[in-house]
Amino acid sequence: MSNVEERTETSVDLGMRAATRAEPRLLIDGDLVAATAGAEFDNVSPATGLVLGRTAAAQAQDMERAIAAARRAFDESDWSTNRPLRRRCLEQLQAAIEAEKDDLREELIAEVGCPVMTTESAQLDWPLADGLRYPGKLIEDFEWERVLEGGGLFGERNVRTVVKEPVGVVAAITPSNFPIEVILNKLGPALATGNTVVLKPDPNTPWNATRLGRLIAEHTDIPAGVVNVVPTPSNEVAGLLGTDTRVDMISFTGSTAVGKLLMRQGADTMKRMFLELGGKSVAIVLDDANPAAIIGAAIGVCVHAGQACAATTRMLVHRSLYDEAVATVTATYQAVPVGDPTLPETLVGPVISAAQKDRVLDAVEQARRDGATIAVGGGPVENLPEHLSGGHFVQPTVIVDVDNSAAIAQQEVFGPVLIVMPFDDDDEAVRIANDSAYGLAGAVISRSMVRGMNIARRIRTGSFGVNGGMFYGADAPFGGYKNSGVGRQCGIEGFQQYLETKTIGCRMPRQKEN
Repeated sequence: MSNVEERTETSVDLGMRAATRAEPRLLIDGDLVAATAGAEFDNVSPATGLVLGRTAAAQAQDMERAIAAARRAFDESDWSTNRPLRRRCLEQLQAAIEAEKDDLREELIAEVGCPVMTTESAQLDWPLADGLRYPGKLIEDFEWERVLEGGGLFGERNVRTVVKEPVGVVAAITPSNFPIEVILNKLGPALATGNTVVLKPDPNTPWNATRLGRLIAEHTDIPAGVVNVVPTPSNEVAGLLGTDTRVDMISFTGSTAVGKLLMRQGADTMKRMFLELGGKSVAIVLDDANPAAIIGAAIGVCVHAGQACAATTRMLVHRSLYDEAVATVTATYQAVPVGDPTLPETLVGPVISAAQKDRVLDAVEQARRDGATIAVGGGPVENLPEHLSGGHFVQPTVIVDVDNSAAIAQQEVFGPVLIVMPFDDDDEAVRIANDSAYGLAGAVISRSMVRGMNIARRIRTGSFGVNGGMFYGADAPFGGYKNSGVGRQCGIEGFQQYLETKTIGCRMPRQKEN
């Protein structure tokens, strides 16, 4: 059997296995149910363009039932106050996911199109390691109440108690690029803090969320209505989460445009907002950088076909290293393994949809019209195996001769596209880096840790890496400045995102004199 035949069999078999093990139903009020009138939508493989299977498509009536169930579970059950129950339920969900980890891995590769190697890091293994465990441990360790003395009138003793309470009903709206990672890092703190949840996953990648719905229903003591899972391809149905008065908080990860829409929708009811949005992050290569480190900085943009909001898609290189860096990055991108996401050597799989492929290619073409030079790539991947001919593959692309004011330097592309620009000194690098509507992440490469840290402190972003340092983890807050969002995911800050603060003052009775 040829390599192509072996690869075709591997890809087709994985898609078939994922389809036979997928959960197509909604989870509403503790029950796994079909959508109203049996409505369904296709789940399409981004690698092949073929339909993997069907998923229940929540209708307005289904969303109404899910919101009502979450509201009732918060208002009428002891979920919001029963911390031991919440800890036990998170442990049960952790065990249930781990028991199906291999199936979930294959499901992610099939519906997300993520290369198998990415599931061994941020797509699955990293969030599964601590996405639920960290907030579960905080249930015991967090300071739920603190007491303040003083503040009384006329010399009377006064005691004030500061109490942390859950926000209420949380609408968790999640993206297609790292779906299970985002879901676990929303569900973990939202449930640990005593909230109830309506989870609306991206319609391009519904099965990982519906699988969690089944695991919750069948393997945990989470009360009915505490978690509801309602995939839908309808923006109108999804929009009910932003306008319904019974929803107290929107927890959204996705594009800045949709984040702004949700803010407008939620304004009338003063919903709490956590928005983790887009980015146009920089990797700054200083004049004292090790040239070999440039490859590592560049290759990250190719991981999962550049579909990462924190990807450093603007590379700023000191002019003394610029020509060498462009040559190095161009050669690297020509050699990056592109293709079947089921193969262990693949780094660049497909983008999520045909529409996204068109958006990426249109952005590259606009850069060309604006005067930039395409050093490598810039088009669809050709000469793919027959079974991938319907997939949504884009060539790893390097663009030079770019002005930072150009659209390609200012707008998020969400594809394997890197621009490389020169600078003359540290101050100019900082100026270019901060000349962006976004402020999500960034990186710097320097032989001097002091110099690197100085750069990191001057860049207006929520996260930053120095010499390959990683900021990721369930204990580390992640989020952005400016158009990159509001609030933080993970860490103590992310835990508190899902809490309200109440202060109770109590005048103490005078002690009787003897």
